[in-house]
Amino acid sequence: MESMRETLRWYGPKDPVSLDNVRQAGATEVVSALHHIYDGSPWSDAEIARQKALVDAAGLAWKVVESIPVNNQIKMAGPDRARYIGWYKDTIRALSRQGIETICYNFMPVVDWTRTDLSYRMPSTGLALRFDALDFAAYDLFVLKRPRVTDDYTGERITEAEQRFRIRTEADFDAIERILIAGLPATERSYNRESFLRALAEYDGISADDLRGNLRHFLNEIVPVAEDCGVTLCIHPDDPPFSLYGLPRIVSTAEDVRYILASPDAAANGLTFCTGSFGVRADNDLVAMVREFGPRIHFVHLRNVTREPDGSFHEADHLGGSTDMPAVVIALMQEQRRRRREGRADWQLPMRPDHGHLLADDIGKPGVNPGYSLIGRLKGLAELRGVMQGVSRYERMSDEERSL
Repeated sequence: MESMRETLRWYGPKDPVSLDNVRQAGATEVVSALHHIYDGSPWSDAEIARQKALVDAAGLAWKVVESIPVNNQIKMAGPDRARYIGWYKDTIRALSRQGIETICYNFMPVVDWTRTDLSYRMPSTGLALRFDALDFAAYDLFVLKRPRVTDDYTGERITEAEQRFRIRTEADFDAIERILIAGLPATERSYNRESFLRALAEYDGISADDLRGNLRHFLNEIVPVAEDCGVTLCIHPDDPPFSLYGLPRIVSTAEDVRYILASPDAAANGLTFCTGSFGVRADNDLVAMVREFGPRIHFVHLRNVTREPDGSFHEADHLGGSTDMPAVVIALMQEQRRRRREGRADWQLPMRPDHGHLLADDIGKPGVNPGYSLIGRLKGLAELRGVMQGVSRYERMSDEERSL
């Protein structure tokens, strides 16, 4: 079995991780986007070509975009939805003209991926991303104080959160608030407390079923365009895969994925299989999900999380944590082999080591995007590459060699 295509995410010319660094990691591709165009307006051929020329000149390929932001007008079915969907179609066409094959996107309302701590100290002394469920609840209940907030928590969790609130300082919650709502790379907006409450209020009355319907409408509009252009779309799961701030999240479970892949049931309508996002939920069987959804997986994010008893989680080593990563990698490589037997041109999956601990002299380095330091991802990629090459070597061994 052959390894997956090795990529690293690159945030463009201002990324402190250079294209030379990507090559030094042994990756052959970058996953990138035009992060300076985040408001839903179309990406022009010239802007895409300018970034692609930088990648080409470095001896790398750019075939996967992550991501074209989906404007809230689309998610809420707002009055300007048709205009933003039209611009999204224009961007798909422009990307296809520049050789982009895969577009990863998400449908999380208001907030993107969410953590409460960007520098959680691990036993190794490296720093990890962490979501503390009690810190989050304490902030939501007693600092943000959004309307009807107690409806979204059990009495036991409210009591636990109040105890946490009492031992935290105002400075603690100022830091947590900056992480939660000030904006992360590739998010559409950043907020202060007042503007964040207004953004949440825009979703009042929008249920999970409403959001699913809005996603289905969006996909029925854009999937035919992607098919015409020879581009595959792959939705990224919610991160974390459960409701935050009372907002619906609809890409969290296998049942969610079944609905999406049937809406419409087309090869271009696919999934970004993120082991970290799906792995936060103990009820997600990741190997079974690869087996079920494998033909529609168009992009892979490999990272691991350690689930904690109170609902918290932190980013683990890529081969550590709560997910059996080698088992998932084997399932994905088996899916590649199945595709190859079918004669699929897209048999080889693009993957990237998602997130990574902050290690060595990356600690304290200015401008590092949270989770996307160089050394931590180098370590993760090396570990994952070792698993893939070990699996491939084992497949080639004779029965005698395996018996030794």
